[in-house]
Amino acid sequence: MLIRPWDRGTEAEWRAWLAAGRDFGTLAANGPAGSGPVLVPTHFLLDADRGEIVLHLAAPNPLWAAVRADPQVTLTVTDDYAFAPGHWRTGVPTSFYASVQFACTAEIVEDPAGKAEILNRQLAHFQPESPEVRVTPGQEPYGPQLSGLRGLRLTVREVRAKFKYDDKKPVEAQAALADRLAERAQGLDAAVRAQVLRRNALRTGCPVES
Repeated sequence: MLIRPWDRGTEAEWRAWLAAGRDFGTLAANGPAGSGPVLVPTHFLLDADRGEIVLHLAAPNPLWAAVRADPQVTLTVTDDYAFAPGHWRTGVPTSFYASVQFACTAEIVEDPAGKAEILNRQLAHFQPESPEVRVTPGQEPYGPQLSGLRGLRLTVREVRAKFKYDDKKPVEAQAALADRLAERAQGLDAAVRAQVLRRNALRTGCPVES
């Protein structure tokens, strides 16, 4: 992912962006020679303070063979995207989006206690309204099903964050894009507009407009 100086996201920025409910991404591992990468859409749980990501997948998933061959993987999350036509930007169309990529070293978790620990952390995050629903190895209803999945623990080596919302343009031109997005009001335009206004406010030091 190419990141220009004006597109680079800070740690505080990408942390806040992900914390706003973005916990689904695409995990990529290197496949066998000549086959291309293995890509898996998945929910995940990020512990940014510990530099760790955990998730689980079904035991037959082809990702496991790829991780055993090469434990270096990448998890990416992309959202708040929209196409900006050329007549919005003096003749040059582009895509607006935010994307965070985690370069990680993967560890496969196969022991029942380790898998249960990962599942329970995910349940506490994704299903906090049901604290009684937890996994205990060997106990019904979920313990006997642990053999059908594996856990994955990712140690984060590098985070690359890009917020591409025309920060290289004059602040007036960037602000005018927010009006264009409000007028079009399609797809994720509202979310993109919020990003454009937020980035513009960071440049100008002015409060974000609604």
